[in-house]
Amino acid sequence: MKQPIFWIILALIASAGCQQKDSLKYEDIAVVLPANFPSPTYNLQQNPVTKEGFLLGKKLFYDPILSRDSSIACADCHISFSAFSHPDHPTSHGIDGLFGRRNAPAIQNLIWQKAFFWDGGVPEMDFIAINPIENPVEMDESPMRVVQKLQRHPDYPSLFKAAFPDRDTIDGIQMLQAFSQFMATLVSANSRYDKYVRGEAGGTLSQEELAGLATFQSKCSSCHSSDLFTDNSYRNNGLTDDFTHDKGRYEISSFPDDIGLFKVPSLRNVEVTGPYMHHGKINSLEAAVAHYNNGVKWSPTLDPLLQQGNFLGITLSTEEQKNIVAFLKTLTDHTFIRDERFQQ
Repeated sequence: MKQPIFWIILALIASAGCQQKDSLKYEDIAVVLPANFPSPTYNLQQNPVTKEGFLLGKKLFYDPILSRDSSIACADCHISFSAFSHPDHPTSHGIDGLFGRRNAPAIQNLIWQKAFFWDGGVPEMDFIAINPIENPVEMDESPMRVVQKLQRHPDYPSLFKAAFPDRDTIDGIQMLQAFSQFMATLVSANSRYDKYVRGEAGGTLSQEELAGLATFQSKCSSCHSSDLFTDNSYRNNGLTDDFTHDKGRYEISSFPDDIGLFKVPSLRNVEVTGPYMHHGKINSLEAAVAHYNNGVKWSPTLDPLLQQGNFLGITLSTEEQKNIVAFLKTLTDHTFIRDERFQQ
C-alpha cells in the first residue's frame, strides 16, 4: 500500500474563531498532493495559494457580478455538493434563461489536467474563467467590463490588495490568478477507494466492489486511467453518429479525425455528478455503464477500443455492470463535497 496523504501547506494559518457558517475560519487553506496521485501539471510556484487569494477567488466564484446583468455566478452551474457540477441539468442555463450545448463538468483536481472543457479549448487553468464570462449563453460579459465593475465595487479593491499586495490596481491577471488559487484547493482524494489504496482506516471494500474494481481495471482503465480516473485524452465513445450540432474537439483543432471526440472525464465523485456524458442525456450511472455494452453507435472516428470485430462497445455481463457501478460509488468523496470552506 502507498503512504498516507501528505499536505503541502501553501498558506498561513488563519486565526481561530466562531464555527458558524457565515464566519467560518480557514485554519488550513492548502493544496493537497495525495500520495496516490501523479505530480501536478499546474505550476503552483508561479501562483502560490494564500489565504487571501483563496478567499478572493471564492468570492468571485460565488458572485454574479461576472455576468452581464449580475444574474449568473460560476456557482450557479458548479454546485459544491455535486463536486461542483450541475446536478439534474443536462446542460446548464445562463444569461436570459439560455441553455448551452454541453453538460457542466465537475470542478475537482484541476491542477492535474492538461486542458479544460469537453473540447480542451482552454490550455491553462488560469484562463478557465474567461470561457464562461465571454460565452453568450452563459455570462455574456467581457473580462474588461468585469474588471471595471470590480474596480468600482466597495469591497473588491481592498480584497485584491490583500491578495496581491505588490500590485496597485485590479487587473484581469489578478482576477484569473485568484480563481486559480481557489480552484487549486478543490482536491478530491479522500474517498473510500483512496483509503483502500493507501491502507487507511475506513478503506474497506465489499466483495462486490472489489469485483467491480477488477472488471474496471480490465475493461475501463485504458481511458479512465490512474487514480485520477482519466487519461486526459479525447475520444469518440459512440454516443451518437450525428455531429451536426456539436463536433467536439474538431471545433478547436479543425482536424477531421477529431470530429466527435470529447475529453475523457474523471470518474471521481461520478455518483453525484449526473446526468452524464458531454450532452448530459444519460440520467443514471447504471445507464452510463450499460451504454458501453449495448449503446455504442458507429461513426468514422469511433474509438478503436470500442470496436471488437463486428461488436461495438465493451462486453459486460449484467453482473459485471452491477459490480462496476458498485465500485464507482466508492469514488465518492464525502469529505470534499461537504467541505464548508468551499461553500458560500
